[in-house]
Amino acid sequence: MATVQAARSTRWRFRSFELIVGVLLTGGMTLAVLFSSVLFPDGGESMDLMARLIPPFESPAHILGTDPLGRDVLARVIVGGKISLMVGVLSVIGAVILGTLVGLVAGYYRGVAEILLMRFADIQLALPFILIAIMFLAILGTGIDKVIFFMIVAQWVQYARLVRGSVLALRDREFILSARAIGVGNLRIIFQHILPNVLGPIVILMTLNVANNILLESSLTFLGLGVDPLIPSWGGMLADGRTYLQSAWWVSVFPGLAIMFTVLGLNLLGDWLRDYLDPTGQTSK
Repeated sequence: MATVQAARSTRWRFRSFELIVGVLLTGGMTLAVLFSSVLFPDGGESMDLMARLIPPFESPAHILGTDPLGRDVLARVIVGGKISLMVGVLSVIGAVILGTLVGLVAGYYRGVAEILLMRFADIQLALPFILIAIMFLAILGTGIDKVIFFMIVAQWVQYARLVRGSVLALRDREFILSARAIGVGNLRIIFQHILPNVLGPIVILMTLNVANNILLESSLTFLGLGVDPLIPSWGGMLADGRTYLQSAWWVSVFPGLAIMFTVLGLNLLGDWLRDYLDPTGQTSK
């Protein structure tokens, strides 16, 4: 018994460490991004060709160096984080709303609605993500709104399948049957009794998918399919600096580190939330 308690204590100390590191990494980047307009009123766009490609820590005015156009790398990393975080958060919120509604309808009503919705979801899952991205963005064009809309369309399926499975496990439970027996309407059962019981797994998946969508936005922008190159973003900075990797490594490395630390922080928060909301580990199965 003492051994089990010691193991649990060690596990939760590690999880607390995860929470602290996740909050520091994610919170620090979020605060910097929120105050980016105050810290850098020029939006990181001020150019000084006489100060181009200054290495990091050689100039107090440019701590992380400058890019090929003489723009401050630190300013562009922080300003670019606003775009990447906005795309990650808004796309996840849209996918959650759409996927949750589809999953609730398919899981609760079953029948034809479930068959049609889930088979459509299966077809979408069978298509390669990058192929859908190329076709979708080639037709609609690039831009922040297009990228967000594409990610919503591409990722609602995950939430729909997750919610549908949870609803199937809940729809025949005693408290749901009792609600039906006393005449409670279907919509009230769905939104007041079922939805609150499936929010835990949704929140966990949301946290992890924000990190995933930041990586996807950066990847699409790097390939020229995402955000307008004129708008600072982490993916765009990586693309701009790839030709300078040998002579000016900092142009690409620091945006890459910003992506890495932000995604790491979000993943740590997601892991902590998974254990906090589902200590039995059923969510991860």
